[in-house]
Amino acid sequence: MYSAAAAASSPPRRDFISVTLSPEEAVGVGGYNNSKAWRRRSCWRKWKQLSRLQRSVILFVFAFLAVCGVISYTSMGEPWKSLTNKPLDEQRTEPEIPGLKLANPAVLPAPQKADANRGDYPELPPQKPPKPPHVRRGPPNLQIKPPRRDVRLKTQHDTSSVGQELVQADQNEKTEKSVISWRGAVIETDQSTEPPSSKMKEPEKPTSVEAEDQKEPVPINDRQLAVIEAFRHAWKGYKEFSWGHDELKPLSKSYNEWFGLGLTLIDALDTMWILGLKEEFEEARKWVANDLVFDKNVDVNLFESTIRILGGLLSTYHLSGDNLFLEKAKDIGNRLMPAFKTPSKIPYSDVNIGRGTAHPPRWTSDSTVAEVTSIQLEFRELSRLTGDEKFQKAVDEVMKHVHTLSGKNDGLVPMFINTNSGQFTHLGVYTLGARADSYYEYLLKQWIQGGKKENELLEDYMRAIEGVKKHLLQRSQPKKLTFVGELAHGHFSAKMDHLVCFLPGTLALGAHNGLTADHMQLAEALIETCYQMYAQVETGLSPEIVHFNLHAEKGHKDVEIKPADRHNLLRPETVESLFYMYRFTGDKKYQDWGWEILQNFNKYTRVPTGGYTSINNVQNPSNPEPRDKMESFFLGETLKYMFLLFSDDIDLINLDKYVFNTEAHPLPIWVPA
Repeated sequence: MYSAAAAASSPPRRDFISVTLSPEEAVGVGGYNNSKAWRRRSCWRKWKQLSRLQRSVILFVFAFLAVCGVISYTSMGEPWKSLTNKPLDEQRTEPEIPGLKLANPAVLPAPQKADANRGDYPELPPQKPPKPPHVRRGPPNLQIKPPRRDVRLKTQHDTSSVGQELVQADQNEKTEKSVISWRGAVIETDQSTEPPSSKMKEPEKPTSVEAEDQKEPVPINDRQLAVIEAFRHAWKGYKEFSWGHDELKPLSKSYNEWFGLGLTLIDALDTMWILGLKEEFEEARKWVANDLVFDKNVDVNLFESTIRILGGLLSTYHLSGDNLFLEKAKDIGNRLMPAFKTPSKIPYSDVNIGRGTAHPPRWTSDSTVAEVTSIQLEFRELSRLTGDEKFQKAVDEVMKHVHTLSGKNDGLVPMFINTNSGQFTHLGVYTLGARADSYYEYLLKQWIQGGKKENELLEDYMRAIEGVKKHLLQRSQPKKLTFVGELAHGHFSAKMDHLVCFLPGTLALGAHNGLTADHMQLAEALIETCYQMYAQVETGLSPEIVHFNLHAEKGHKDVEIKPADRHNLLRPETVESLFYMYRFTGDKKYQDWGWEILQNFNKYTRVPTGGYTSINNVQNPSNPEPRDKMESFFLGETLKYMFLLFSDDIDLINLDKYVFNTEAHPLPIWVPA
């Protein structure tokens, strides 16, 4: 304890301040001279004057900043180093194709690399195979560059789980100019093409092939030669027994008349051009010039005549540059226009092209949704070529109207629409098969055709594919094949039409044009299913409709076929999708699958005297029960897609320049002049 005595005995405390001055400072000489030595002494004095706490705080701050700097360098330096050290081909989102500069680069993530998590699905090959150059095939004296123009959704939770398993989480790429973001799809406003213009111009005359198209021809391979031989065999039967008529009946050596407009011949025109069959093409051209007359009292189906006749004529005009085909296209286009004179502007299904009248089917006032929404590519192109906007205006009004309708289920549409009220009918039934299929196809293809500007079309397409994933996807047993079923008033049916096999190709086309990479994954799964619809059948040919087993049973395959569904009509949809899949991936298994199908067509449907026939029973190799009918689309679609599938030439109908209509007639993608 501090005591008073202690305080008294302590010596007195002296309070003083000691100041030491240098001689110069004492006399006021020199002062502040800003020398380095002086500044070091001054800073050190100020540092010593700080309290211990103050010095500790300052040292802590400097140490903290140093640690942060080290961490930042570690986290940022390594990724940058790995990026800059990558080979150039790994830094691209899509492999480069020698000799081809893509007109429509992807704006979304490309299919994942091999080390990505793919679940049950195989890895994706490169987007495209390297391919040699090619000169467009056709009669040499008619080689003309396409003309350029100014003018342009078991139960819901089951199906939802399949869609979730198939779809990986996509990484959305940020773009400065994006105007749409739909579940992973980012669309840029800056596109290289122009939207359809309301101000149409008279088309220019097609010009000659430019130097850039003069490339060394690619030799036709053995498989392509087999397709040419098959075509010539089919054409032989048509020419001998049904020349100028709609369809060949090869067994009875006669013909079937539908419209009386030479459907098979017109459907096959551009196929002959692509296959390079000059003699056959010239014969067919003479018939078109001298015998094809549309002024006749006959009812035609608007949809079928548009996709086969109008589409075929327009395509042949673009490939050949021959104005004859454009003039015939104008004629039939004008004669089909009365179909649009309805209270709702939803067209009637039938038109009398001689009288200029139109009507719905006798049993209903409905049209099918697929029919009224799958004529747009053709009429739009006709407006672009002729300068007459009435064709495009009519079909665009249909799409805009359907875009606004209620009754959809997550983008899936019913099968029927009333021409009086303009409303969907028979609500609650959703399929990607007959009566609805090509609606979805044309949403994407119109968007591509018009230069990726018409965003409503893309929105509807993306929403519909999400609806398919959510409501219609399931897996079969025992091979777990992914398939697209049907939904009727909340009840799932494991039924799939062969027609649905257009979907893998359409999905792949969308992925190629910048849509989400999971579309390509789904396409790969679905094309495997479509191939199995052939491979699991006794003749190796698919039936018209299959039902898939959802529960594993001993001795049962994935595919079940009902007696009423076991016919084969020589349909093209699987071969069509094989073509797209090979063109975009380069995986030769797709060519091999197509080759199997062609061989089985030759084995079970070929008629010795000429032509091919549909069959009634794909499950009976010893007697497939021929139906005595060769559909026009066998020449117009099936063999055309076969030939293109077996080609390694990307310029043989370049998919960055052409879009196929639903009858396999290529029409140009619109670009500015």
